[in-house]
Amino acid sequence: MQIQENVALAPLTTLGVGGPARYFAEARSEADIREAVAFAKSHGLSLFVLGGGSNLLVADSGFPGLVLKIGIRGISQYSEGRLELFDSAAGEDWDALVERTVNANCAGLECLSGIPGTVGGTPVQNVGAYGQDVSETISAVRALDLNSSEIVELSRDDCLFTYRSSRFNGIDRGRFIITRVIFSLHPGAEPKLEYADLRKFFAEREDRPSLQETRDAVRQIRRSKAMLIVEGDEDARSAGSFFKNPVIDLAQYESIVSEAAEGGVTVPKYPAGTGKVKVPAAWLVEQSGLHKGFALGPVGISRKHALAIVNRGGAMAADIVALKERIQASVRDRFNIQLQPEPVFLGFE
Repeated sequence: MQIQENVALAPLTTLGVGGPARYFAEARSEADIREAVAFAKSHGLSLFVLGGGSNLLVADSGFPGLVLKIGIRGISQYSEGRLELFDSAAGEDWDALVERTVNANCAGLECLSGIPGTVGGTPVQNVGAYGQDVSETISAVRALDLNSSEIVELSRDDCLFTYRSSRFNGIDRGRFIITRVIFSLHPGAEPKLEYADLRKFFAEREDRPSLQETRDAVRQIRRSKAMLIVEGDEDARSAGSFFKNPVIDLAQYESIVSEAAEGGVTVPKYPAGTGKVKVPAAWLVEQSGLHKGFALGPVGISRKHALAIVNRGGAMAADIVALKERIQASVRDRFNIQLQPEPVFLGFE
């Protein structure tokens, strides 16, 4: 494994901004990962694990430690009872894995089509979209435990999944380096069509769409919202949804509903457990007065999706942060809700 110096990180992210990594390496095996960890320890360096760069904002000053890109590849498929298991290396392209499961007529990941990034990043924030979360199908995660220096296998329950969260970005942030993820899927099962956009897409269908038709629909919907990476589309040069959908208590929600009713506006919501509801962050952003297409210098809000902050060309990380803070302040002033960003911020103090 080669340790490189002063490697540009911007080209390795979907936002395309940020400075260099002081040191950089790509691991193609678990042995490479151990070697990189040893290098970081011996040189007193912070270590950051990079996947597909789709959920990442790198500071303009870069990162003074070692960036380790996970390039481990390989997928195996086997049956276990009524389930079909897909054991994927962390460095595999996520959408390629989803495509493979759909081609095998196995349900469970079809609504997660078109999401950029690699397999290893999906358990970290419990990636989800269009009514599915990876936590529904992950059966195990293989990882290097930096506390014990041992390779461990964590069950679904061990991962402590919640909405857009897990032990990997929560209580044990930085402890594990994921090397493989095992998904348990249902062969021959029907697609999940709970999300409103999907139900609307197939509203005129009398029969149930196939897994492939559902995957195609998800990708088409994502593209219409600039949530599919398309070369040449500046509205797709983003980190996806920049903010999490906030979960609030019913009393706060009713207060928002009461105020919105005066203007004849309906407040959307989704269930989020006893006494809680989840309100779409995109709705909050637009109702606070910042609409699709809003620009602030070289950055802006996507013309197709109110949650995507896009680099319109020549942006710096500081420009992204300035717009993030502008959006947060607008929503906070209007609704007394603090939006929480989804991307990882690397190299910021």
